[in-house]
This record gives sequence, C-alpha cells and structure tokens, in this order.
Amino acid sequence: MRVLIADKLAGWVTDRLEAAGCAVTVDPNLSGDALTEALKTVDPAVLVVRSTKVNGAQIAAARSLSLIVRAGAGVNTIDVATASARGVYVSNCPGKNAIAVAELTFGHLINLDRRIADNVLSLREGQWKKGEFSKAEGLAGKTMAILGVGDIGREVITRAHAFGIKVRAWSRSLTPETAGELGVEYAATAMDACRGAHILSIHLALTPGTRNLVGREHLEALARGALVINTSRGEVLDQAALIEAIRTRGLRAGLDVFAEEPAGNEGQFVDTIRTLPQVYGTHHIGASTNQASDAVGEETVNIISTYLRQGTVPNCVNLETRSPATHVLVIRHADRVGVLAGILDHLRQAHVNVQEMENIIFQGAHAACARIQVDRPPAAETLAKIGESPDIFATSIVALAR
Repeated sequence: MRVLIADKLAGWVTDRLEAAGCAVTVDPNLSGDALTEALKTVDPAVLVVRSTKVNGAQIAAARSLSLIVRAGAGVNTIDVATASARGVYVSNCPGKNAIAVAELTFGHLINLDRRIADNVLSLREGQWKKGEFSKAEGLAGKTMAILGVGDIGREVITRAHAFGIKVRAWSRSLTPETAGELGVEYAATAMDACRGAHILSIHLALTPGTRNLVGREHLEALARGALVINTSRGEVLDQAALIEAIRTRGLRAGLDVFAEEPAGNEGQFVDTIRTLPQVYGTHHIGASTNQASDAVGEETVNIISTYLRQGTVPNCVNLETRSPATHVLVIRHADRVGVLAGILDHLRQAHVNVQEMENIIFQGAHAACARIQVDRPPAAETLAKIGESPDIFATSIVALAR
C-alpha cells in the first residue's frame, strides 16, 4: 500500500510503516500545486498531513486515494465533503496533543498575569524595570471560563485546579453530572460560562457552528481586564470583537492561533493584532512538543496499520452516523459462492438500495446470516424470488426504529 506523508512527522513513523508493508514517500514541503502533482505521480492509497491543506481538486487527483490521515486533532484543513463524496475515509489523532496544548495554555496564562515576555525583552535591552513589572494580579481564586471540554479542555481543568482556579465550563456535550465529576461549575451556554469570568480559555473545534462563536457579547460578559486565551482555532474567536474589547474593556490576550495565518512554516505575518501591546502571540505551536509528536506518530501508524490489516479506520470522522436505511433484510442462507450475489441482484432489479450489510458465519462454515440494511422494504414478490433458491433457508424484514 502506497503512503504519501506530506508533512513533518517523527522519523521513525516511516520505518514503522515500511515494516508493516507500506511503500512510503515523504516530502514535508508539499502544498498547493506541488501536493496535487505528487498525488498524481505517487498515486497513494493513504495521504498523511498535519497542517497542510487538502482541497477537493487534490483529492480527485489521486485515483487510488482511499484514506486521509490528519496527524493531529480536528480536520478543518481537509475538504471532508469531497472526500465523503468520493468514498475516501478521513481520520485524525484526537487527544494525542492535549497535554502539549494545555501546557501552552498555562504558559500564556502565567505570562499574561506576570508579563514574562516583557520582562525578558526589557532585560535583553539592558533595562531594569522592577517597579513596573512587580505589579501582577495573581491567579489563585480567579474564575476561568472554559469553552470546550474535550481532551484538551479536561487537561486544562486539571491544571486549573492545581493553581487554585475556579472553573466554569461549557461544551455542547457537557452535562451537569459530568461537570460534577470534573469538579467544575456547569454552564448551560457559552454566555453563562463567560459571565463575570476573570479568564477565558477556548478549546473548541472549528465547525460551521463554532465559527466566530465567541463574539462581542461574550467578551463584554467577562470581567473588566479579563485574560483571553485561544489555543484552538483562530476562526472560533471574532478577532475584530477581541481588538475592540482590548481597547474598551482592558482585556489582554494570549493567542496561539489567528484569523489569518501564513500558509507555511515561515512567512510575513501582517495581521494588525500583532501590534497591540496587550496581545502576546505564539506561532500556532500548541501541539509542537516531542512528546506530542511521538504520540501523534504512534496513532498515525496505528490508523494506517489497522486499515492495512483489517480494512477498518480508527477515528474516522466522515462515516454517516445514521444511514438512510429504513429496514433490515435478514436472510439465513447456505455459505456458498454466489448466494449473496444472487440476493443483491434481486434487490438491484427491484431498485432497492443497500445501505449497509454484514454476513455472519455459523460454526462449521455451512450456514450464514446476512443482515442487509435497505432504503425501503422489498416487495413480497422480491422476497419470494429470493426465497426460491434452495440455498436460502429463511427471510424476514425488520423495520428500523427512527
């Protein structure tokens, strides 16, 4: 199986994949037209990327492509809709960089409170400003609003407790019971979490529903002078609203992500927000530790190896959670060549579309049971035709609960 790795991963990933039987091509500098050309030339079954964007035209350029692995959390850099339309699996490595991002989150938090970056810069310029930099609020006893309680959010909660910070959390999946287990105050909405909080930390995946989710109203609900940290995706936070809140309400921000970021590892960063002294930025490095890289590499190898050995894809994000099937056709039959093909041919002639199916073999491999999910119940005459074969023992149709 041919694998194209189009981003920088731990060097041992290639060795492990080759040992598993893959033919691996590595070019961490591929993007844009160069990636499209490589997909045509290499024609891989599997494409592995980290931050590199994969568009619909590139997916179509690789005839054999059947799996795209994002070696990281989220899949917002991949055209998932086109991949789904072409039957290409999309998978990722959720949670493997959670600790790294949580650590950077607290690096930003401590820096915002103690202005460590400004301290360092002053000393490097030969200036001693103890009087100015001795002023800090402190973090213990403050209230932190956490938006998003996935793997990263939970790691942040653990660290917040260690600092004596009170946590109020909101996530679409969070329940009062789970909040209690995590030792945090439950917020029914993102606005409820923000109201009066001294710290806001954002850990939401980028989806159509979260784009610009944190806007002017949320920022105005925070305590005056609050600290805002975003290590998720730049587009989740309304950056224009943040700039306004910095100017009018004294907010300060630690940002690892931005609304407009350079495409590659190097380039000019011209975003206006960089000029604000109340903003401390890092270069989208939240997941960039050796520990996180190794964890992501292990999961990438696991995904591809499992796909190679079993044909299944761990962490797949683009399978239909609820198929259009309305009924299950259950057929007990002889385990012989051509039996299933005959059943499917009868369904084809009746214009009944198969959505999903499984075939379970009984001991001795003499008989099997096929469970075929279909988009409508076959007519009685179709079932009768299927049952005419001596290899069919019994048929039944079951309506699926909707």
